[in-house]
Amino acid sequence: MRGWRGLVVIAVSWLAAMPAGAALPTFLPTSVQQGSLVVGLADPDASVRHDGRTLRVSPEGRFAFGIGRDAAGPARVEVTTPGQATEVIEIAVTPRDWPIERVDGVPAATVDPPKAIAERIAREQAEVTRARTRDDERSGFSQPFIWPVQGRISGRFGNQRIYNGTPKSPHSGMDITAANGTPVKAPADGVVSYANPDMYLTGGTLLLDHGHGVSSNFLHLSRLDVKVGDRVRQGEVIGAVGATGRATGPHLHWGMNWFDTRVDPLLVLESSGAATP
Repeated sequence: MRGWRGLVVIAVSWLAAMPAGAALPTFLPTSVQQGSLVVGLADPDASVRHDGRTLRVSPEGRFAFGIGRDAAGPARVEVTTPGQATEVIEIAVTPRDWPIERVDGVPAATVDPPKAIAERIAREQAEVTRARTRDDERSGFSQPFIWPVQGRISGRFGNQRIYNGTPKSPHSGMDITAANGTPVKAPADGVVSYANPDMYLTGGTLLLDHGHGVSSNFLHLSRLDVKVGDRVRQGEVIGAVGATGRATGPHLHWGMNWFDTRVDPLLVLESSGAATP
């Protein structure tokens, strides 16, 4: 087995053999890459803290947090189980190389927008940021994720983007090339927390909340098939590939977040054993 999915399966099997009433130990990987989504196990009654935040722990003891693109590590996790001393766990963070990606031919107004457009972009991004503050108890984040569409990876998470010769922020997700209108499927269970068919930069945009602060975003969609509040199951069609917003051709931009920390969907797929499109 690969990644933290294998760790979770092994840990669950081991915990099943423990005496009833015994406090359950904590399971976490010893090292992760920049941009990872970390899923751990602890006693369901434990208090788990990371990066100044108390994490939600599921009734099964699962919790999650993200490691940012530029995190230096070690990632520090504090676990306080009732009746026991606080356990401090440090996870090594492996650095990654971030190549430069040049994207030419996008509309000039999306690279250097005039004041009115810049204000619209800021308003729309604030709406998305608010949607990412959810901390639901749902546990879709702990499923093995699947590909929302099949296709060639045309843009990778974390790479520095240069649009029409102008340096911009690192790429916040993974681009998957697919034909216009290709159905987009939910990679894991969730609830739709944001839906906008016409955002200036990202065009048709959906956010799917997987619980515990973990969410997926799908950009440049030509069609939205769900609305805010809809509960969707893994594999359910939620929209269609498009080229809306700042895009030079049809593709799906799939991003993932833990609250405001961006993580790499490809690493999540690798941990799920689904890295080959």
